[in-house]
Order: sequence, then structure tokens, then C-alpha cells
Amino acid sequence: VEYSGDYSAAVAAGRRQSDADPASHFVDDEHSVDLFLGYAAAAERLQKQLADAHISVDANHPLFVYIPCGVGGGPGGITVGLKQIYGDDVHVFFTEPVQAPCMLLGLATGLHEAISVSDIGLTGKTHADGLAVGRPSGFAGRAVEKLLSGAFTLSDARLYDDLRLLENAEGIFAEPSACAAFSGPTGLLRSAEGQAYIEANALAMKDVVHIAWLTGGALVPEATRDAYREMRL
Repeated sequence: VEYSGDYSAAVAAGRRQSDADPASHFVDDEHSVDLFLGYAAAAERLQKQLADAHISVDANHPLFVYIPCGVGGGPGGITVGLKQIYGDDVHVFFTEPVQAPCMLLGLATGLHEAISVSDIGLTGKTHADGLAVGRPSGFAGRAVEKLLSGAFTLSDARLYDDLRLLENAEGIFAEPSACAAFSGPTGLLRSAEGQAYIEANALAMKDVVHIAWLTGGALVPEATRDAYREMRL
């Protein structure tokens, strides 16, 4: 079922429909503890992948993870899982579209789900359809507010540039929303705020491990892939 309106309105409509059916159990990215913990389990899979690749994570080999963020349930769960495993040796950053930075706004103001990007004059519109969310999950925001290292915003044009770069360099196709992750390392290393974070935490950056968390693309039809490849903004 497709609903008109923004993400939060669609979730609310779906919840009402589910509530009307006694045999239905509603799961969503805004409030579902079960789903949130399912996302957190992904951190254990990453831990195994790093161990299999003989990649150490410790004070001398800090792990930086950059995750595209929409309403916040997925990246929030992953963040909690990573911090449980690696503690202070992992630094998680969310990346969001410049017109839809709902989690950044909720965290920066402390208002969480009580504020929407439209309240500060942003449109909420972005080519990163998986991240086109105007109001964050308050549950996810409160879960990560003391764990998250920071958040970045990026333009839609950057999504397509990185989509092409990834496929040309690695032969991997990722959807535009997933490509938001690639703005993390440059945002950290080329900004005054990023440098201040590194200095404030006395981080050893010689042997740092950077991970861009890709969120999808394998199921994108070929015709749509071609359109993405040609898109320039």
C-alpha cells in the first residue's frame, strides 16, 4: 500500500490499519524495539568480518563508521550494537540529506520527534528516497544521543557522483541513499569540526579503519540503474 504524504504520515496510516486487525502486529522504524535490536545484531556480523580480515579495532586502530540516516531506527540500532562491542574505540557518524537532516535536527535541539525539518524551513525533499524523512524517531534519537560521535549533511549531487565513483572503482552498484555514507570520511577529515573532534579525543589516525555502511542497491532494476548513472544535478 502506498500512502500520500511524508514518511511519518505513512507510518501513522499503516499503524492505524494494523490496529484495526487483531491478527496484525505492527513493526516500524520509529518505535519498534524488536526491529531496533534486530538492526543492532548487524554489529556482530561486522565484528566477524573484521576479525576474518585480520583488522584490529582498539585505541591504536580506531574504527570510524558512517551510516546513512533516515528516521533513525536502522542506524540507531547499528550504533548501539557497535558501541556494545567496541566501546570508545568505535566512532559512529550519521549522514543525511541537506534538506532532510531530521535526526541531526532532533539531536542538536534536544527535541527529537517534537521537531520536523519543515519547522526550520527545509523542504524534506531529496533524491535519497530512503532518507527523505522530516521527523526523526524519538526512540532512536534518545538511544544514541550519548553514543553518536556526530552527523554530516550532503547535497543530492554528491550522491550521484559517489555512485559513479564506487561502481567505476570497485564494480559495486549502490542506490543513491546508500551513497550518502561516502561523505563521512571527507566531512570528518576536511572540516574544522572534524579535526576538532579528532583532537579533543586524542585519536591515533595513522591506522584508522573507515567503514561506509551501504544500505542497498542490489535489487534496483537495470533501467533505474542506468538513469542513476546518467543523473547529474
